[in-house]
Amino acid sequence: MDWLQRMNQAIDYIEDNLENHIEDEQLAKIALCSVYQFQRMFSFVLEIPLSEYIRRRRLTLAAFDLKNKKNKVTDIALKYGYESPESFSRAFQNLHGLTPTSARDTGSQLTAYPRISFQMILKGVVGMNYRIEKRDAFQVIGLEDIYGIDNIANEQGVSIPEVWQNLCRNGEFDRLHQMVTGDWHSDGNFNKELGAVFAYDSYKFTSNTTFPYLIGCYRSGNSKVDGYTVVDVPASSWAVFSTLNDGNGSGNYDLRSLKHRIFSEWLQTSKYNILDGGNFEMYGTNKDGYEYCELWYRIGEKQ
Repeated sequence: MDWLQRMNQAIDYIEDNLENHIEDEQLAKIALCSVYQFQRMFSFVLEIPLSEYIRRRRLTLAAFDLKNKKNKVTDIALKYGYESPESFSRAFQNLHGLTPTSARDTGSQLTAYPRISFQMILKGVVGMNYRIEKRDAFQVIGLEDIYGIDNIANEQGVSIPEVWQNLCRNGEFDRLHQMVTGDWHSDGNFNKELGAVFAYDSYKFTSNTTFPYLIGCYRSGNSKVDGYTVVDVPASSWAVFSTLNDGNGSGNYDLRSLKHRIFSEWLQTSKYNILDGGNFEMYGTNKDGYEYCELWYRIGEKQ
């Protein structure tokens, strides 16, 4: 069974259970991947979190149910997983722009989100360039936090872009940069265009709805680790994608667009699977002065 079939079967499971509890583990089992990988694929391909898709579909069906005035609002709320009519009413109004009671009125305007399906689209216009890197094990050090998959924010509500901005303002970015001693590019066999500070994420399981994200650097022989998290990076093969190949090379690149292409185009047609166990975002400046980002994904050949 190919990737498209598995993903569409996962959608079948969601649609069959919109009135019941949807098990993340069952979705992952159908898609033959981890819960985190499924949620990430879903989000990057459809550009909407899995939880939001499920919420919209349930509230779409709830709107249809409300048109039958014999259905009580309380019963509809419970049917689609809401603990109280009040929480259902808030969610319904946020999506549809009117209350469940108003939705019963003739001529009321509602928003419908149809069921999605995964399809193969052969674009054939822009090639998906990548390279394969094989690396021995090494270590990275840095500042770690845990972020929600849906909102990409930590427990304090601070998003990843805001964390980067704070590190640059408070001097922590410079301190991380100074911790890299010696010729780390040669030691780790990295391109000399890459900057010392990068991001490493999803290298361990935290929960089905969160992921770890570390802003740090390569651990060289004399790096001081006090106050920082040390993470082992296993020997791996990596698929490396660059925004220089996907954008205009001007620094105005769109990482979300690149990730979308990786999961919707490359992953479907390549001979590799993206594995759990860590991904890198590495930032560099090429010889022409253009800033770019490389996305590194751990891979294994499909069986």
